[in-house]
Amino acid sequence: MGGTSGAAPEVPVVLEASGLSRRERIELLRSRIAAVPARGESVATRPDLAPGAEREVLPVPEPLAVLLPQGGLPRGSVVAVSGAASLLVGLIAAVTASGGHAAVVGHPRLGLLAASEMGAELGRLAVIPDPGPDPVEVAAVLLDGLDLVVLGLGALVVPPSRARAVVARARSKGATLLVTGGGWGGAEIRLDATVHEYDGLGRGCGRLRGLRLSVGAEGRAFQRRTARVDLCPRRGRVEWFPESVEPQPISLVPSGAA
Repeated sequence: MGGTSGAAPEVPVVLEASGLSRRERIELLRSRIAAVPARGESVATRPDLAPGAEREVLPVPEPLAVLLPQGGLPRGSVVAVSGAASLLVGLIAAVTASGGHAAVVGHPRLGLLAASEMGAELGRLAVIPDPGPDPVEVAAVLLDGLDLVVLGLGALVVPPSRARAVVARARSKGATLLVTGGGWGGAEIRLDATVHEYDGLGRGCGRLRGLRLSVGAEGRAFQRRTARVDLCPRRGRVEWFPESVEPQPISLVPSGAA
């Protein structure tokens, strides 16, 4: 499902870091960061909170805000994300659509079409599908200049001492790191999603008109909370709805959204 505008769609910046030396990778990443406008100028936070009362947050899809104590992803935190890819794509879309800049490291099969359909501004997204032998280092450098960095660990297990160093960097830079796969202990928040139901399919055939997810959140400062949300096409894009809302399905959920 494509957008209704006739303008050419924005495309993400794709950086190829494999095959480069450590110094060359760092120089490439820093040059990309230098080209990014002042970070956070348009990113939504919580204007209803008194200054200094709460940490600033990055936005999430609206139905997921109720799962998080501050209604979004705290800046300076590390968040572990697992399960259905729609959750990760939705988080990226929410941040870039609100004016934030993001990078995705080590996710060569990220659904960019699905992200665009969820409202992502791809021109604010850098994609590094193959970061080389040390994806953690690449992600740590990107924390210097971006609002959100997504790190796919694959099978990599990050030692606690190194994880603490990256957490400290994220906190000092006011950026949020999302980690998927591998092993990362001590994440401040953990989010997971499973596909609960498909809408429009019957006996293995038919048109896929929507998707229902069960999303869970838990953290060091709060107990587990869960919610069910619907992803359905409306007005030329895929939107998130609380389960109680009955949107009008009009087209297919794009491939890669689940």
